[in-house]
Amino acid sequence: MNKDRNFDDIAQKFAKNIYGSDKGEIRQTIIWQDMEQILNKLDADLKKLSILDAGGGLAQMSQKVAQLGHQVVLCDISSEMLALAQQDIISNQLEAQFTFIHSALQNLTEQFDKPVDLVLFHAVMEWLENPQQVLQTVLEKVKPGGIASVMFYNHHGLVLKNVTCGNIPHILQGMPHRKRFKLQPQKGLYPHEVYQWIENEGFIIKGKSGIRCFSDYIGDQQYMGDYQLEDIVALEQQLCRTEPYLSLGRYIHVWAQKTL
Repeated sequence: MNKDRNFDDIAQKFAKNIYGSDKGEIRQTIIWQDMEQILNKLDADLKKLSILDAGGGLAQMSQKVAQLGHQVVLCDISSEMLALAQQDIISNQLEAQFTFIHSALQNLTEQFDKPVDLVLFHAVMEWLENPQQVLQTVLEKVKPGGIASVMFYNHHGLVLKNVTCGNIPHILQGMPHRKRFKLQPQKGLYPHEVYQWIENEGFIIKGKSGIRCFSDYIGDQQYMGDYQLEDIVALEQQLCRTEPYLSLGRYIHVWAQKTL
């Protein structure tokens, strides 16, 4: 039985809580800095790129890339998420640059068999029963010399967050998934394993960034110093690519280039 998560039931809540929040702003800021490096590596200012947004949900990041003139294939298992994405894409006048595929990623090859310059695979693996297998399917779509941009929920960040909340018994029990938290992923992934999975498919890792290395661990503001959101964003930008902070991010973004 497939235990992969489909967000049809909470698509609107997902959009509001994940993207319409300070957390979403930090995430978009850090990833876009990496995307600028990726686009430069692919000579995106000289040619039109083909992009696969795999499990792309609302297509926040791929819309930013499409605004630069590139073509995007958006694939998601949730018809509700695709419908919300399509509304947003139309309102941003980008519909000519998008193709929509309603499909599980495991069946992607049956729906789409063209190699692409860039794959975006963001915050999907932690919702899958067999993340390595699906990652392999997605990475197969990348042309030689192309790039994969992968973001995943970090096991180490999950441990640290539970420590700061005082959930010590939960950690000692192996942090079993709590079904009442619908927007909390089923599991965190170990960074060294994900890096190895990517390298096993013939990719060379070019960059890594921690997403929310600090913001998620700040306690009750009543007892904290005086700061603003822009201060947090600046701190994240300053240290998110430096160890040990990188490996403590709630998510990790890693990008890698396929060998020729």
